[in-house]
Amino acid sequence: MKIRRILATAVAAAVTTPVVFLSAAPAFADTKPSAPSQTQEQPPTIEELQKKVAAAQKAYDDALVGYNDAAKALAAVDAADSKLKLAVTDAEKAVATADTAVSAANEKLSKAEADLKALPVDATPEQKAAAEQAVEAARTGLTTAVADRVAAGEKLTKAKKDIEDARGAASAEAERLRLAKEAALKTLDAAKKELADAEPPHVDCKDVSDQLKVTMTGPSKVAAGGSIDFTLQVTNDSKETLDSVYAMTDLFAEKESLLDHADLKWGPPNSEWDDLGPEFGSIELDMMKPGQKIDLLVRLTVDAKAPQTEAMFLVDVGYDNKDGSCGYIAEGAYAEFDVTAKPKDPSSTDTTGGTGSTGGGNTGTTQQGGTSTTSVTSTGQLAKTGSSDVMPQFALAGAAAVALGAGAMFVVRRRKAGADA
Repeated sequence: MKIRRILATAVAAAVTTPVVFLSAAPAFADTKPSAPSQTQEQPPTIEELQKKVAAAQKAYDDALVGYNDAAKALAAVDAADSKLKLAVTDAEKAVATADTAVSAANEKLSKAEADLKALPVDATPEQKAAAEQAVEAARTGLTTAVADRVAAGEKLTKAKKDIEDARGAASAEAERLRLAKEAALKTLDAAKKELADAEPPHVDCKDVSDQLKVTMTGPSKVAAGGSIDFTLQVTNDSKETLDSVYAMTDLFAEKESLLDHADLKWGPPNSEWDDLGPEFGSIELDMMKPGQKIDLLVRLTVDAKAPQTEAMFLVDVGYDNKDGSCGYIAEGAYAEFDVTAKPKDPSSTDTTGGTGSTGGGNTGTTQQGGTSTTSVTSTGQLAKTGSSDVMPQFALAGAAAVALGAGAMFVVRRRKAGADA
């Protein structure tokens, strides 16, 4: 993750550099740089940033413990052995018992009333009095049973309310601590990024421009709503097997909004396409044997709302070995192209134009075709793509260099065009 973040910062700087140059007045080149402000705040040291990360890590760890405890407390509310749960269970049993008692009292009263009504006409006063007393006693018993049922119901209602209140409070606390945990994680990530951006390149990575090479060609233009293909070739000219080779890609333009309207896919020739992000994309080529070549195609599709702009597609390569060593090329390959307006004639198929300018790279560029190559799938593994956080060590030195170099070339090209106008 550290390397990816440093790469992102370096490439972002390269992307914004041309915009600054292009927006400046022609007299900008003759303007002397102003002296740095004496009151400019000094950036934090690596040690300070490390302490910041450590503090953020502790805060996150504490927040995680707090959230886990709150989650346990929430689960404990409804645990079978919790006091609140047992209170509800006991109250439910009491209500059931009270319901049975009310039912029995009703039956007793009905029987007493039936017995009173069934007395014969010649019943003695004592018999009548006894029957009437039995009815009155049954009515009293029913009244008592109903009152007990009401009391039991109230206890059940209170028990349920108590557990609902406890559940609500525990849930609210768990949510509060969850948000606190997420905030602490964001703070930790920001601190790690700040530290990663400030740390120097990996000291063990070496320039292997004479051993690892990348070339690229591509059309000179693409119309809004159309697609173009870039042909890439990665070659291992070294005498050793490289354990894990990566291709890093980036797309930037004079009008940065192009990135919102661009879609990149890649694949070996005659293979299915896989998604590749327009910014900081990566393709894991896996192991490369000495002398092996890998061909790739990258397809750029711009939607109908894409802005008309000059743009550049860049690729850089490097490797990581299992022994911890890594390498990068000092300058990757790039291809310049123009995004033009959508053709007015719907039947027009000219969305890509002819073969355009390509450049950069430690070996320059080549046209499609030529020497026989080994496909990506020849390693027995499918290459991986996307924006994985597992980035190679070479990315810092290599990809940042190609982005900065290509950015400078982009500015030069624009200046030259302006001078010739």
